[in-house]
Amino acid sequence: MSYVSFHGKARLLAPTLLAIALAACSGQDAPTPADAAAPAKAPAAAPAEPAAAAKVQSMGTDQLRDSASTALRENRMYAPAGDNAMEYYLALRDKLPDDASVKSALTDLQPYTLIAAEQSLTREDFDEAQRLVALIEKVDPSAPALPRLKQGISNGMQVASRRTQDEAERAKRDAENRAKQQVEQQRLAQQQAAEATAARELAERQEAARRESERQEAERQAAAKREADARAAAQAAATPKPAAAPTLRAVSTPAPRYPADALRSGTSGEVLVEITVGTDGSVTDARILRASPPRVFDREALNAVKRWRFEPISSPTTTRRTLAFQPNN
Repeated sequence: MSYVSFHGKARLLAPTLLAIALAACSGQDAPTPADAAAPAKAPAAAPAEPAAAAKVQSMGTDQLRDSASTALRENRMYAPAGDNAMEYYLALRDKLPDDASVKSALTDLQPYTLIAAEQSLTREDFDEAQRLVALIEKVDPSAPALPRLKQGISNGMQVASRRTQDEAERAKRDAENRAKQQVEQQRLAQQQAAEATAARELAERQEAARRESERQEAERQAAAKREADARAAAQAAATPKPAAAPTLRAVSTPAPRYPADALRSGTSGEVLVEITVGTDGSVTDARILRASPPRVFDREALNAVKRWRFEPISSPTTTRRTLAFQPNN
């Protein structure tokens, strides 16, 4: 195939390729691998690669024409680096500087390269943007878009660098804050553990003090009881035992008269009487201790016990007697 016919086909492909590239620029799918979305990259420290790779520069004109034709058919207009139509045509121009068709092909490819450079700049792929800008500059050092693209790359790299620094500083601050929080949490945990230990020790001391106090109180009470028992025993030993109360032998114990009202109503009851018997056997004193029902049989009980007589005794004595009142007796 002649170079002229090849160039003609390239020019026929140009409008279609431009439309595809413009669609990619407007947000649709990109036509080439270089247009695919890629993660933003940090600014590269190394300078951009040369506009045309050394292996491309070393190729002959026929090989360059064939490679350029293949690259166009496969839609490799400006990428990948070292195997694209732009680089092949630039190498051809270096070898054939007066070939108008080569210049025309480069002019047709430049808009796509410009769009790709813009897209690379947008996604912060600065290495690729620099490579494409170098191709554009190689084609036309006075291209109007070059200053803007170069400034965009410079500004973008600065923004990315600052963002990277900000992210690094933020990560550092976050790490420092986490470290401080961990230290504070450890301090609080140690403080809580110390407080818990102190509280436990205090509770143990209080419990020990309580048990000791109870032990001492028990010993004091036991000692007081022993002392009281000893005093009581000593007093009992020192106090003469009273003479046994004389035995009362009744001589006459007439029954009490049954109250008429209680008899008519069929009321029964009993009266506990305390009496004092004199040495001659007569009742010298009498009093009611308990009566059931109260004040029904009291008078007759007292009248009865005052008439009682006992055998004479050696000394006056006091005793108690219960008088029962039953209407059938």
